[in-house]
Amino acid sequence: MNTVLLSIGVLLAVAMIGVAWLTIRATRIATAMLAAGLVSLFASVLFLFLAAPDVAMTEAAIGSGLTTFLFFFVLGRVRGGQS
Repeated sequence: MNTVLLSIGVLLAVAMIGVAWLTIRATRIATAMLAAGLVSLFASVLFLFLAAPDVAMTEAAIGSGLTTFLFFFVLGRVRGGQS
Protein backbone atom coordinates (compact mmCIF):
# COMPACT_ATOMS: atom_id res chain seq x y z
CA MET A 1 0.00 0.00 0.00
CA ASN A 2 2.80 2.42 0.85
CA THR A 3 4.57 1.74 -2.44
CA VAL A 4 1.39 2.61 -4.34
CA LEU A 5 1.09 5.92 -2.51
CA LEU A 6 4.77 6.60 -3.06
CA SER A 7 4.51 5.90 -6.77
CA ILE A 8 1.44 8.16 -7.06
CA GLY A 9 3.33 10.90 -5.22
CA VAL A 10 6.35 10.56 -7.51
CA LEU A 11 4.08 10.56 -10.56
CA LEU A 12 2.36 13.74 -9.37
CA ALA A 13 5.71 15.40 -8.68
CA VAL A 14 7.01 14.53 -12.14
CA ALA A 15 3.76 15.77 -13.69
CA MET A 16 4.08 19.04 -11.76
CA ILE A 17 7.62 19.52 -13.02
CA GLY A 18 6.55 18.77 -16.60
CA VAL A 19 3.63 21.18 -16.50
CA ALA A 20 5.79 23.84 -14.83
CA TRP A 21 8.24 23.46 -17.71
CA LEU A 22 5.31 23.87 -20.10
CA THR A 23 4.31 27.03 -18.24
CA ILE A 24 7.77 28.51 -18.71
CA ARG A 25 8.12 27.47 -22.36
CA ALA A 26 4.59 28.40 -23.50
CA THR A 27 4.39 30.96 -26.29
CA ARG A 28 0.76 31.92 -25.67
CA ILE A 29 -0.29 33.65 -22.47
CA ALA A 30 -3.50 31.64 -22.13
CA THR A 31 -1.58 28.36 -22.35
CA ALA A 32 0.83 29.51 -19.66
CA MET A 33 -2.02 30.55 -17.36
CA LEU A 34 -3.84 27.24 -17.79
CA ALA A 35 -0.63 25.32 -17.17
CA ALA A 36 0.04 27.32 -14.00
CA GLY A 37 -3.44 26.45 -12.78
CA LEU A 38 -2.78 22.81 -13.56
CA VAL A 39 0.43 22.88 -11.49
CA SER A 40 -1.61 24.21 -8.60
CA LEU A 41 -4.24 21.52 -9.10
CA PHE A 42 -1.57 18.80 -9.07
CA ALA A 43 -0.17 20.34 -5.89
CA SER A 44 -3.57 20.16 -4.22
CA VAL A 45 -3.90 16.47 -5.13
CA LEU A 46 -0.39 15.87 -3.77
CA PHE A 47 -1.35 17.60 -0.51
CA LEU A 48 -4.35 15.31 -0.32
CA PHE A 49 -2.09 12.26 -0.63
CA LEU A 50 0.16 13.72 2.08
CA ALA A 51 -2.84 13.71 4.47
CA ALA A 52 -3.33 17.47 4.53
CA PRO A 53 -6.92 17.89 3.31
CA ASP A 54 -7.28 21.44 4.63
CA VAL A 55 -4.22 22.60 2.71
CA ALA A 56 -5.37 20.68 -0.36
CA MET A 57 -8.79 22.31 -0.29
CA THR A 58 -7.29 25.78 0.13
CA GLU A 59 -4.81 25.20 -2.70
CA ALA A 60 -7.57 23.94 -4.99
CA ALA A 61 -9.89 26.84 -4.22
CA ILE A 62 -7.39 29.69 -4.21
CA GLY A 63 -4.45 28.42 -6.25
CA SER A 64 -6.30 26.58 -9.00
CA GLY A 65 -9.67 28.23 -9.10
CA LEU A 66 -9.52 31.85 -8.03
CA THR A 67 -6.04 32.68 -9.29
CA THR A 68 -6.62 31.18 -12.73
CA PHE A 69 -9.96 32.98 -13.00
CA LEU A 70 -8.34 36.24 -11.92
CA PHE A 71 -5.55 35.85 -14.49
CA PHE A 72 -8.06 35.37 -17.30
CA PHE A 73 -10.24 38.22 -16.04
CA VAL A 74 -7.31 40.64 -15.98
CA LEU A 75 -6.09 39.42 -19.37
CA GLY A 76 -9.55 40.10 -20.81
CA ARG A 77 -9.60 43.58 -19.30
CA VAL A 78 -6.13 44.43 -20.55
CA ARG A 79 -6.80 43.16 -24.07
CA GLY A 80 -10.18 44.93 -24.10
CA GLY A 81 -8.55 48.23 -23.19
CA GLN A 82 -5.90 48.00 -25.92
CA SER A 83 -8.28 47.38 -28.82
